Formats: sequence, structure tokens, C-alpha cells
Amino acid sequence: MIHLTWRNRETIKKVLCTHTNAQKYIVNNVLTAGKVYEVKNETDEFYYIIDNTDKVGGYYKEYFQDA
Repeated sequence: MIHLTWRNRETIKKVLCTHTNAQKYIVNNVLTAGKVYEVKNETDEFYYIIDNTDKVGGYYKEYFQDA
């Protein structure tokens, strides 16, 4: 149940969104290219960040680079 406390957790690192050109999902509504986001949790495939909707969401790492 770690996902219930992600919003209040310490930021692991910051990442820069490099693009929102998704092949499978629509992410340009919740991510902005060129904006820096705080990573709250990380897995091998995803970053969990607070997105533009002000909620924690999981996104593929391919959209980001370390800031």
C-alpha cells in the first residue's frame, strides 16, 4: 500500500520531460515537454511523478532524462 503515501514522500530525484510522443497512450494531456518533474518512486520501467493533474502517475522512462 506504498502508493497511498507517494504524494507525501521525499523526492528521489528530478527528471526533465523530453517529449510526449507516445505510440500507445495519450500523455500530452498530463505531461509537458521541457518541464521538470519530481520522481516519487521508480521501477525498472516507470517513473512515478506528480503530473500536470496534480496526482501521482506512472510513466515510461522513455519520456524523461535526468535533470
